Amino acid sequence: MSESATQVSLVLPVYKQAGFVAATVRSFEDVLGRLPIPHETILVVNGPDDGSLEICRKLELEFPAVRALAHDGSGWGSAVRRGIREARGDLICYTNSARTSAGTLLMILEYAIALPGIVIKANRKTRDSVWRHLGSLIFNLQCRALFDLSNFDVNGTPKVFPRSCARLLELRREDDLIDAEFLATCREQDYPILELPVVVTTRHAEGSTTNVTSAARLYLGAIGLRNQMRRETRLARVKRR
Repeated sequence: MSESATQVSLVLPVYKQAGFVAATVRSFEDVLGRLPIPHETILVVNGPDDGSLEICRKLELEFPAVRALAHDGSGWGSAVRRGIREARGDLICYTNSARTSAGTLLMILEYAIALPGIVIKANRKTRDSVWRHLGSLIFNLQCRALFDLSNFDVNGTPKVFPRSCARLLELRREDDLIDAEFLATCREQDYPILELPVVVTTRHAEGSTTNVTSAARLYLGAIGLRNQMRRETRLARVKRR
């Protein structure tokens, strides 16, 4: 039986979020204080300097649980990996703060604390445009086929996992495909996953950075990730013989 968690580490990549990061972190800190165990919040500031780092430094002074990190790398995956490396808790969560409400974060973490040893993730119900919804559907169906997944929302966050799921501490993607790698690793390692539906009605950031070019890169990248993981699996089997 898995041991109960003793500390939560929340990883929040911060990319050009000077306009709303302070309000978001304050709302998160309010609900995190209701958890039955201590927490830390790791703000990983990456990308162009729009004033986000200075704001995060002030939040670090305002809240003892907050740590602000200036990250030289670029990409969603790079920031997530940096936060995971810095995390001290035995229950690790990362999320896209632009589309995560405080209530959703609290619910996901409460489930994770109550169900030790299980990976918990959000399955977002959004009101996106038809074209964005279609692009997301294609990507999710592609990942389900490539990696034999049963999940309905590959990129859905928050994602929470116990430190005992050790392979999730070793994710390598620097880009948006880290979420596909996350779920493919869970499938490969037989980590149990509970997917919880959440309704997303607002986006705090200026808008999605996804376009036709980036979507095509994502689709092709998923195929490359599948091929890479298959090669590594075959190599590991050969070494065990």
